[in-house]
Amino acid sequence: MVAILLMPLVACSKSESYADLLNTERRATNAYLADHRVVDHIPEDSIFEVGEDAPYYKLTNNGDVYMQVIKAGDKKNNKAKTGERIYFRYMRYNLIQWHENGKWEGAGNEQDMALSSSHFVYNNYTLVESAQWGYGLQMPLNFLGIDCEVNLVIKSQYGYLQEISYVQPFMYHVRYFKSQI
Repeated sequence: MVAILLMPLVACSKSESYADLLNTERRATNAYLADHRVVDHIPEDSIFEVGEDAPYYKLTNNGDVYMQVIKAGDKKNNKAKTGERIYFRYMRYNLIQWHENGKWEGAGNEQDMALSSSHFVYNNYTLVESAQWGYGLQMPLNFLGIDCEVNLVIKSQYGYLQEISYVQPFMYHVRYFKSQI
């Protein structure tokens, strides 16, 4: 874990400090969230507002992950279990590119069904297939059913492992699916 935390320090350019990169990430994230309602806590009863106009819920104390619930799924009958393989389709958008250049270009496997679904093993970060996606992508399953659909704002420290050093936040649109195996 120490190596993961030190990685961002290596990637800083000579002109930008790590603190500068974090400030840029914070500004882009705040600019995106400024156009939406934000709730600073998870509802006590874990009943979230749902839909395109639902607020973004703050999932981490430090504000590294926010979730907007598009479809809650069936938490009672379809809750993820530790060690269960979960498949997902996603599209993600770089919030710094959006904030600085107005570019809203997505990348992911959501729209091209020729691309296979991605997957992770729920709550098992010792496996590369899980750890590579970071912590943020699995967080909705702590509260929602596997068949949920969400928008997530994920800052770099909770995002894709190989991209932590870039210090770039992303907005993800994600749909989760239960393994058919």
